[in-house]
Amino acid sequence: MAAASLCSPCSALRPGLAPLRRWRALPRPAHRRAGSVPRSAASDEATVISGTKLAKQVLKEVQRDVESWISCGNKRPHLTVILVGDNPASHIYVRNKVKAAAAVGISSEVLLRPKYISQEELLDMTLKLNKDPAVSGVLVQLPLPGRCYLLSHTYIWSISVIGTQCFPDHIDERTVCNAIAPEKDVDGFHIINIGRLCLDQPSIIPATAAAVWEIIKRTGIQTFGKNIVVAGRSKNVGMPISMLLHSDGEHERPGGDATVTIAHRHTPKEQLKIHTQLADIVIVAAGIPKLITTDMVKEGAAVIDVGINHIHDPLTGKTKLVGDVDFEEVKKKAGFITPVPGGVGPMTVAMLLKNTLIVAKKLIY
Repeated sequence: MAAASLCSPCSALRPGLAPLRRWRALPRPAHRRAGSVPRSAASDEATVISGTKLAKQVLKEVQRDVESWISCGNKRPHLTVILVGDNPASHIYVRNKVKAAAAVGISSEVLLRPKYISQEELLDMTLKLNKDPAVSGVLVQLPLPGRCYLLSHTYIWSISVIGTQCFPDHIDERTVCNAIAPEKDVDGFHIINIGRLCLDQPSIIPATAAAVWEIIKRTGIQTFGKNIVVAGRSKNVGMPISMLLHSDGEHERPGGDATVTIAHRHTPKEQLKIHTQLADIVIVAAGIPKLITTDMVKEGAAVIDVGINHIHDPLTGKTKLVGDVDFEEVKKKAGFITPVPGGVGPMTVAMLLKNTLIVAKKLIY
């Protein structure tokens, strides 16, 4: 009986109801109750959440579950990544995913294709991978290559931005995402997975949204009855994060029971500030450096920075990676804060591999 339980698909990794209900039922530690948020012991600053440390915990759990799964006679989970074009950032992200997969015992392969691949060829690839029994999970690395245009003094949240924006001119990303079988969709971008997420049903949850949710839970940040602002409404990040946090904790796929406000690029900066000043948790996924400043955050709030921005560092003359939050200033006022890099990014990779094991074990479909 014990052996049968150990080898059950649901025994080692179950994304369902019970674990989250147990978490919600835990008594709140005194130092984490409303009105009293932890600060760093060394100074009167926010507790900096190490996404790297939390990711190691998740990856260790996934590795253990992969070993258990294989020891029961099941085949090793396998992830196939389709990488189109020569975007340096995309190549780095894919290398990180492949490296992390190997570390937890998940086999993987990267299928490189030129940026001029046709949509028909790409769809044909996904169809073949859908039918391949050796492939557990499939993802197409986004964004797909496109034509870039200069943006001259575009105003986003009342901030003047000069730069470029790229638009896929021959491949529709939504069509490609929907071509991947829902049961192999480790990114969670298929319309069925997004639909099930919005209906509070078990689904493959997009990795970045899952990473934010996991960081909040593992850090012990309370969401029940809290005010949360999500700055950014993208269908791959902002929207699924909002769905997870506002939904009912008693539903089939438990949510955060929070009151969620979604802001976006047409939200006036002064209105954004009004909302964030009232928020217990601020989650930023806008792609604008220093969008959130210290005057926009209330004392003791938790700030989760999902932004990824490459900016010129005048001190070193090199490019550096920053988020959407003025980290050094906001950490003096917040209760919790995630850094960039080393925050949501590592957890996103970890949750992607957790999704890969979920699809391999067929826990959703």
